[in-house]
This record gives sequence, structure tokens and C-alpha cells, in this order.
Amino acid sequence: MSILTVEHLLKTYGDKVLFDDISFTISEKQKIGLIGVNGTGKSTLLKVIAGLDSVEKGDLMHANQFHIEYLPQDPQFEEDLTVLEQIYYGNSSMMITLREYELALMELELDSNNERKQEALFKKQQKMDQEDAWEANTTAKTVLTRLGITNFTQKVKQLSGGQRKKVAIAKALIQSADLLILDEPTNHLDNETIEWLEGYLSKYQGALILVTHDRYFLNRVTNRMFELDHGKLYAYEGNYETFLEKKAEREEQAVIDESKRKNLLRKELAWLRRGAKARTTKQKARIQRVHELQNKKTIAKEDPLDISIGSNRLGKKVFEIEELSKTIEDKKLIDHFNYLVVPDERLGIIGPNGSGKSTLLNMLAGKIKPDAGTIEVGETVKVGYYTQNNEELDGDLRVVEYIKQKAEIVKTADGTTITAEQMLERFLFPRSIQWTYIRKLSGGERRRLYLLSILMSEPNVLLLDEPTNDLDIQTLTILEDYLEVFNGVVISVSHDRYFLDRVVDHLICFEGNGVITRFQGNYTEYMEMKSAEKEKQTLEKQIAGDDIKETQKKERRKKLSYKEQIEWDEIEDKIAALEQRISEIEKEIVEAGSDSEKVSELYEEQQKTEQLLEKTMLRWEELSLIVEEIEQA
Repeated sequence: MSILTVEHLLKTYGDKVLFDDISFTISEKQKIGLIGVNGTGKSTLLKVIAGLDSVEKGDLMHANQFHIEYLPQDPQFEEDLTVLEQIYYGNSSMMITLREYELALMELELDSNNERKQEALFKKQQKMDQEDAWEANTTAKTVLTRLGITNFTQKVKQLSGGQRKKVAIAKALIQSADLLILDEPTNHLDNETIEWLEGYLSKYQGALILVTHDRYFLNRVTNRMFELDHGKLYAYEGNYETFLEKKAEREEQAVIDESKRKNLLRKELAWLRRGAKARTTKQKARIQRVHELQNKKTIAKEDPLDISIGSNRLGKKVFEIEELSKTIEDKKLIDHFNYLVVPDERLGIIGPNGSGKSTLLNMLAGKIKPDAGTIEVGETVKVGYYTQNNEELDGDLRVVEYIKQKAEIVKTADGTTITAEQMLERFLFPRSIQWTYIRKLSGGERRRLYLLSILMSEPNVLLLDEPTNDLDIQTLTILEDYLEVFNGVVISVSHDRYFLDRVVDHLICFEGNGVITRFQGNYTEYMEMKSAEKEKQTLEKQIAGDDIKETQKKERRKKLSYKEQIEWDEIEDKIAALEQRISEIEKEIVEAGSDSEKVSELYEEQQKTEQLLEKTMLRWEELSLIVEEIEQA
């Protein structure tokens, strides 16, 4: 069943057409992946669907009570709110209820015998019941915990960038929505969190549309794909793998159609040149068809993005790391680390956010100094460092001017000399936009431009810090192809599992507290190893547990102790008495009616009696097992 219908959207940005008369529908439980080259309008389309941006033409139709939950690339936060308050920001009733309850609970903890405060807490608990706040609060805390956020009362302003992103994701996930919109949810998340989010969204019951560069994520979460290409929207049923197959078929058909168009145009032009008279209606229609064939817009299959730029010669010595240590703000990141980087190295660096991965790259690049130890750099090493926070690009420069500052001409791996303009074309910056001011580029286009500037310096050692963040899938694919033939060293920090599998052949893993381990293989092989280790540990615990049980069987007791025997003789009567008292309390609560003080007292007694009953029942189970063993002995 369709929940959202979009018809004939037209959206422009300056002279650029983002959407050219696009239409589509979104149905219940559809999980849609939206892809396209950076700058084609993916984020803009999400904002239009969310009602945060306008279009020149078109309609969006849905039910009156249609609710959308939207996670932008860069969420905004209320700095003075707590984590839990940020989750419910915008829902004033829920925020007030939770805040009042937490305050009443804190006051009662400070003065547990105060009857007035007990009554106040009871009223707040009733309000929580009325607004279903208990379940919502539990869900919020569960999702936050799974995302690695456990201090729910911490102020937002005290959180790191990665923690803030997790809070924003939690807020989007727990809100009840007809359509969940996620713009780059995997950016800046560690691998463990990405895998949890992947599993959560795979089971998500609502409709979902998301933009992400993580191809494994797309493949495992989505069941439909949208592609924005030259202002048009193409829909494919299936996940990312299916999309690749169907897109190849579409592009092959486009090439065939273009060949037919050219052949027909050639014949029609030949007819005109023979001097055919244009007096009859039929002849005029034929001339009109020639003009239509000439003006028809076609999308031919795109040429591969070639970035096989040459590099400077690299000697035998690259980096020699000895006894390297680094601590920042009392947090030990690297502790006595030793490593030898050799020519043609393909090294991946993985680990949780904040564990020190970027710090290691900064030390290799000479940006910061170690606390102890040394890094010896080879004389022929020329580093190209692609950082998470790219250098501030001068918005007043035009695209081609910026690149010419890096190099006016470069040589490719085969020795061919090409100009800056030609390199920009290979990087999906056609001549028509090369004189565009940088300030008018999208965030993804700026990252692509920044990547080109790094490679044009012809480095022989590439340090890549999260290169997959903000780059579109097409650019990533070609970058991976380039790195496969790159005649130098590649050291990359990344959370992109697909990228790691394609590019690196061994890993160093930041385990926390300065500990760094090594693994020979790619990321998938590493995760298979970790999974096998976990299964082994589980099996060992199970075997150990069986051994304990066997020992316990061998050491069966012959009789109860004197105190246990008395307890066993009386415990069933005690349970019956407690159950009877709970039943009496329930009747007394009903009889108390509007006497809030009396109800509060009875409610408190009921809670304590139920807890005592539960404890007594557990003790009965323990004693009954002992008695059963004695009888079987």
C-alpha cells in the first residue's frame, strides 16, 4: 500500500537542474536506498520529502496524519539539554513528564521517609503510565546503550562529535514514524555500531529511505533502489547488488538507443540534403522529426573515471616506528608501538572512535609529535594526506583555479601529460562547471575536489583518514580501482567494510588503552576470526559450566542443615500469607478511593510485599532443588 506519492517534481539550483519532472511512490515497509553522484541532489530530495525544502513544481501526497522522522547529515542540538531530553526534544509533554519523574525520584532518594515526596512520586508514576512514558523511556535507554551511550543525564555540550551523531540516530529510531529518512547515518560511526544499526534497520517495520556510501549496508538493508542521474530518477526493485545488474542493462540499452537515434538522424538529414520539397504536410512532419532527433537529450554510458596519476619513485625505506607512545587528555592512545612500513604496503587501521587512529596518521604525517618513541621517514617519501576535515577550500576561487594552484599539468602512470582541465573532467567536473565558484559546490563535490588535489601532487605514500565519508559510490569505486594499481604505499583509516575488503591486505587494530594488535588479511577475514574466537569462548564457558554441574552432582548433600530444615518447613505457609496480604491490599486500594494519602501508603506496602514474595519464591526454588537432590541420592 502506497503511503507517499510524489509527482512531477522540478527543482533547480542556479543554472543546474536537480530534478527534472521526477515521480515515484513509497509503500509500507519499503526500504529504499538513494544513490547518485555527489551534487545531483540526493540530500535536497530528502529535504523536499521531509517538507524542509521547496520545489518549483510538483506535488507530494500522503495521509493527513502522516509523520516523517528525518536525520540530516549534520544534526542540530540543544547544547544545555541532557542526552535523554535531546531524544524527546520537540515533544514537550514527554520531556516535562520525564523531567518531573526524575526530579521526584531524586528528591525521594534524598529523603525516603517523607510522605509528601512519596505521594509526589506516586503521582508522577501515574502520569508516566497515562502517557506510556515507561515504554518510551526504556526503549530510548536501550537504543542509546546499544549505540554506546550510557550516561543519559550528560549534557549534549559535553559529547564528542561521534557521540552526538549516535544521540541523533537514537532520536530518529525511537520516534514513531510512517517514514524514516536517514541522510548518511553511517558517517563517523565505528564498525561495531554500523553493524548493529544494519541489523536494527533490517528488522525495522516502517518505511525507510536513506542515503549512504556503505555498499554492504545498502545491500543488507534495502529492498528497493532509487538512482538520481542527470535530473532523472530511476527505480530498481531489489538491493544494491540487484541495482548494479539492472543499471548495467539500462546503460547498455541507452547505448543501443543512441546508436539507433544517430542512424535515423543520418538518414533524415540525407533526405533533406537531397532537396526534398517541404510543401506537403507529410514532408513538414518529417522535417519536424529531424529537429526533434537533433534536440533529443540522451544519456550515454559514462566513461570510467580515470585517476591513474603517476607517483614519485619510492625507495626501500618508508616509515620505521619504534616504541611510539601518545597520551591525550590523560587518555592513553598508543603505548610502545613498533611497526615497519615497507614499499607497496596496503595497511588498514580500525578501532572504535577516539581510540587513536587519526592520531597515528597525524604523527606519520608530521602534524603532531609523539610523547615517546621515534618515526624515521625515508628520504624519498612524499606524503599525500587526505584528512577527515579537509583543508578549508577558498570559496571565492573557481574550481579550475583551485586545481591549477596544485598543478597545471600532471603525468599519468603511462607517461601521458594531461592538463588540470582534463583531470577535472575525469573527476566528474565537466567544463561547464569548472568555472563555478567553490562556494557553490555541494559538500560531496568539495570532498571530491579535495581528493583530486591530493592525488595531483603525485605522492608515493597515501595516508587516507576516512576517505569514504562524503564521497559518492561512483568516486569510491574508481578510487578503489586506482589504489589497486597505485605504485606506492596506502595506509587508510576507515569504517567502510567494503572499502577495507577491496583495498587492504592486513590490519592494525586499536583495542583501547594504547593496545594495538595486528591481523594478516582484510576486514571480512578479521571479523570471521573474531566470530570464531567468540564461539570458542562461548563453548569453553559452556564446557566449564557443565564441569561445575558435574562436580556439584558428585558433591550432593545428604540432608538439609538445621536452619534450612526449619526454613523449608515454614516457607510454603509464608508464601501463602504474602499472597493473601497482596490480595487484601488490592481491595483496600479500591476502597480508599480518592484518599490519596491512604492510596500512597497502600501502594508502597504493595510494592514491598510483592518484592518480598518474589524473593521468597526464589528461595523456595533453591531449597526445593536441594531437597530433590537429597531424595535422589
